[in-house]
Amino acid sequence: MPRVALHTLGCKLNYAETSTIGKQFLDQGYEIVPFGTAADVNVINTCSVTAKANQECRQMIRRALRAAPGSYVIVTGCYAQLAPEEVGAIEGVDLVAGTQEKFDLLTLAGDMKKLSCVSTHVSSLNSAKSFTPAWTTEAGCRTRAFLKVQDGCDYTCSFCTIPKARGGSRSESVVHAVERARRLVDEGFKEIVLTGVNVGDYGKKHGSTLAGLLRELILVRGLERIRISSIEPNLVTDEILDLIGDNSPICKHLHIPLQSGSDRILGQMRRRYRSADYAALVDKIASRFPDCGIGADVIVGFPGETDELFEETHRLLADLPLSYLHVFTYSERPGTPAAEMASAVSPPERARRNAFLRSLGERKRNEFLRRQVGKHLDVLLESEVDLGLRFGFTSNYCRVGVPADGMAENTLAAVRLDSIVGGYGIGSLV
Repeated sequence: MPRVALHTLGCKLNYAETSTIGKQFLDQGYEIVPFGTAADVNVINTCSVTAKANQECRQMIRRALRAAPGSYVIVTGCYAQLAPEEVGAIEGVDLVAGTQEKFDLLTLAGDMKKLSCVSTHVSSLNSAKSFTPAWTTEAGCRTRAFLKVQDGCDYTCSFCTIPKARGGSRSESVVHAVERARRLVDEGFKEIVLTGVNVGDYGKKHGSTLAGLLRELILVRGLERIRISSIEPNLVTDEILDLIGDNSPICKHLHIPLQSGSDRILGQMRRRYRSADYAALVDKIASRFPDCGIGADVIVGFPGETDELFEETHRLLADLPLSYLHVFTYSERPGTPAAEMASAVSPPERARRNAFLRSLGERKRNEFLRRQVGKHLDVLLESEVDLGLRFGFTSNYCRVGVPADGMAENTLAAVRLDSIVGGYGIGSLV
């Protein structure tokens, strides 16, 4: 039986798509083996959000070839779409497949025999309209499934390559998305995370909305939780908030990218809101749902971000009732307007600002957890067991461990949060 190893770089959307690629190989009689072990074929699904992601791609290619020097190596995804010649020049690569070609790998590769030249298949995304469904689960987890419902982006943020790498915004139909959700529930999953590039933009081009999709998903019998992976602040509507408030399956957890707390930097980033808009939204959510988990993405070291402008971001984040931060160091991406901007921030200063905000994020996470102590919460238990505790997440995205004895994976347990240790909660059954 031929063996294939798959590796994913980047976001949960990429993981969902890699899972779909893996299913295609299984259907053709392949055995999926761990990446880094001997395999006849290696598939690397890439990201290109940062320069680090490109470097990791090269490292993974070398790793695959160390394990199996004669392996047929396929590189697909965003890096392949944006820089096919660069990817094709990496020693050992046999097939480069773009965004629209990533689900045709078996056809494009043919007999999977290494040749003297690289086969490259990357088409333009200027008029991309097709939507390819995908879904996956976290490794070893049979509780939470990630369901791709949207792809691409129509926004023009000055630092971002995603529109070039994935094309314009497009979505799965409500009917098909709900049907896939039902299948996942039938397989035993109790939580579905809606994923995409710009999930809040769902349905715009076929007359639906994210709120409309949520209204249908809450009717799926056996679906205990629906979680939105990330949503732009200008797309968090009152209708969505009403649905969160009125329907317990929709998680009280919103991940809302900020990127900068400086209006000057937000303007240079071409973001569709300003700091006061973001603050008002977060305050409204926290006022309406005091225990709602609210996360934010932040980019530090954007061109022109002076010490004073960085401090504006720090003050805003410190004052807002956020429960955690994802902090990213700005990385120049070729072909983006930001890469040509003056007043670059030095790499050491970018790293310092990153560490500073990460520390703030840890404090906020712990403060949010402490506010949950003594409360009764539902924890969807997962496979991870450590120090006699089985771990899972609450609706508002707190990681909690409970005594593992007698507690099975995929159980929705009623728990009282008793204490906080090392960034997670410890609870007892009620």
